[in-house]
Amino acid sequence: MLSSKDENARDFPFRTPNQFHPPCEHAQLRDGEPVARVRLPTGHGAWVATRYADVRRVCTDPRFSKAAVTAPGAPRLIPMQRGSKSLVIMDPPEHTRLRKIVSREFTARRVERLRPHVRELTEGYVDRMLRVGAPADLISALALPLPVTVICEMLGVPPSDRERFQGWTDGMLTIGAPALARADEIKTAAGNLRAYLAELIAAKLAEPSGDLLSTLGRAHADEGRLAEDELLTFGMTLLAAGYHTTTAAITHSVFHLLREPERYASLREDPAAIPAAVEELLRFGQIGGGAGAIRIAVEDVELGGVTVREGEAVIPLFNAANRDPEVFADPDTLDLRREDNPHIGLGHGIHFCLGAPLARLELQVVLEVLVRRLPGLRLAIKEDDITWQEGLAFARPSVLPLDW
Repeated sequence: MLSSKDENARDFPFRTPNQFHPPCEHAQLRDGEPVARVRLPTGHGAWVATRYADVRRVCTDPRFSKAAVTAPGAPRLIPMQRGSKSLVIMDPPEHTRLRKIVSREFTARRVERLRPHVRELTEGYVDRMLRVGAPADLISALALPLPVTVICEMLGVPPSDRERFQGWTDGMLTIGAPALARADEIKTAAGNLRAYLAELIAAKLAEPSGDLLSTLGRAHADEGRLAEDELLTFGMTLLAAGYHTTTAAITHSVFHLLREPERYASLREDPAAIPAAVEELLRFGQIGGGAGAIRIAVEDVELGGVTVREGEAVIPLFNAANRDPEVFADPDTLDLRREDNPHIGLGHGIHFCLGAPLARLELQVVLEVLVRRLPGLRLAIKEDDITWQEGLAFARPSVLPLDW
């Protein structure tokens, strides 16, 4: 819990009225207190790291453990059960074993084969937007259904079940004070999602196919590489993380392009610049603050001029690191043609986003289709009028209306 050194600590997660932009604490801490104490809604103290070098180190130094956050009384921001078998909170060798089972499905080469289908889906969603007419909500019309459909097809989950599982996954990815207030509700949601996937996987074992849930089912039932708890938790993680990150990334990217219309126009005039623009949008955007990346020191570690004691928590803030002027020239400027861009918007180290190639592809396709089909696209809401869904680990507005 809180100690005497936390008396003047800041509350975390940091709050900002407009989550398209970083909270002021990022720059303040990065400039003056790069590894700083914060107070978590649970009452625990923790450290946050804001500089690029320190964030990368937290993600690669084995003395900072992901699995240790499941221990009784450990600081945390996302609800989790003791001994959880989720891939995102495992250390090697368990993490290595589980990730290897599906990693080949997410290689850049294999994901690239999906590009024509993702483009076809995107064209269909834009067709629907045009039929219904403006204004259209970017999130419900495109940014949410596209990644949901893609990950569901890969996993073998019926996209028609989205209304059933979306509320459950939203609960799983709720952080901070909202998660504490809804703890029982979130626990129930996780149980419902678990039961749903157990039933679905059982059906796939009876009639095997080539989707990812069938692969996981075989790894459990036939090959003995997955325990039942690992199987179900792995499926839950792939489904939840498989679209929330990309939904947020599409939403933030389109907003930043339309906020300054010449940005969008530049891609319309030169679509070949879209891949580089996607990397810059991933650096610049605020899609995930790093709250789910919390780790526990398993021994005393010197980090950024302070000593992180054994058992203390550290949260690497990727968004703050991506604005570090020691690494990025003019970091608060969105430069769509930035050439030197070693951003960590999709994580770093062994927990680098498994679906990064898929997220990149979906973002590229969405922007390619939008600038071609909707050259006059513009925001249909004032920035100050945007409202946000509270507590989501991957921040997105309630709606983002667009006109054309």
